[in-house]
Amino acid sequence: MRLSGSITALATPFNVAGEIDLDAWHTLLATQLDNGTQGFVVAGSTGEAAALYDIEYDTLLRCAVEFVAGRVPVLAGTGLSNTAKTIELTRRAAALGADAALVVTPPYVRPTQAGLVAHYRAIADDGALPVVLYNVPGRTGGDLLPETVAELAGHARIIGIKEARSEPERMAALLAFRDEGFAVLTGDDPTAARAMLAGADGVISVASNVLPAAFRRLCDLCREGKTEQAQAWDARLHAAYDFLGIESNPIPVKAILALQGIGHGLRLPLVPLSAPYRDLAATLAVEIRDIEHACRDSFAA
Repeated sequence: MRLSGSITALATPFNVAGEIDLDAWHTLLATQLDNGTQGFVVAGSTGEAAALYDIEYDTLLRCAVEFVAGRVPVLAGTGLSNTAKTIELTRRAAALGADAALVVTPPYVRPTQAGLVAHYRAIADDGALPVVLYNVPGRTGGDLLPETVAELAGHARIIGIKEARSEPERMAALLAFRDEGFAVLTGDDPTAARAMLAGADGVISVASNVLPAAFRRLCDLCREGKTEQAQAWDARLHAAYDFLGIESNPIPVKAILALQGIGHGLRLPLVPLSAPYRDLAATLAVEIRDIEHACRDSFAA
């Protein structure tokens, strides 16, 4: 399996009672597929994985796998703070039909680089699913360094990395390990175009929850080497990038999804978008609708 292009880190829609909204989940999945998304992450940080009960995690993943029916890869977020528990969850995700596991560096416990090597090798050696490394130091408190990635990239069951650091030097260092068996994906929307133009295979995106057609277009332009067009298109999306970082993810993106009629609210300790930003959300939702319509019109042409 080779991961590439526009991959969405899916938000988890709830209903007004705070329960999983499966109708909204199917709507989100269908909208993504209809607008060119090339892969899904279920129950990542954007999906509020830490707030899901086991039965909810299983239901979301099972429904996604059944709905997608092999059309695009489905990655399950399985990274936990302990290796044995991560292996157990990865096995469960495999039994539910996931194609790969997105495994974040263990949050909170801050292992050494040697500990990270041992952690990821143990998960990959178990063999339940192909593993995608995930580095997001701002959330986990630890950084998966390029020299550590170099030790892991040759493992047959480790098939790529999602790198959420934005520095061009970090992406350049990781691209040195990219080959047919190891994909390099950015996890930072505002610098995704730059990363892909430099050679990254694609993006695992938050913004594509609400801009699926726009992100497919951005990925296509970048991966075709159309630099000026890609940069111009990326510039149209920067207002969305700015808004989606205005409060902790997934608060802003779920505000836009709610305005699109997909889901309601979050689970504590996350609370809905603060009042001073709600008018901005409404304005941006209109801009996003227009961008998406423009994309669909260009596809139709």
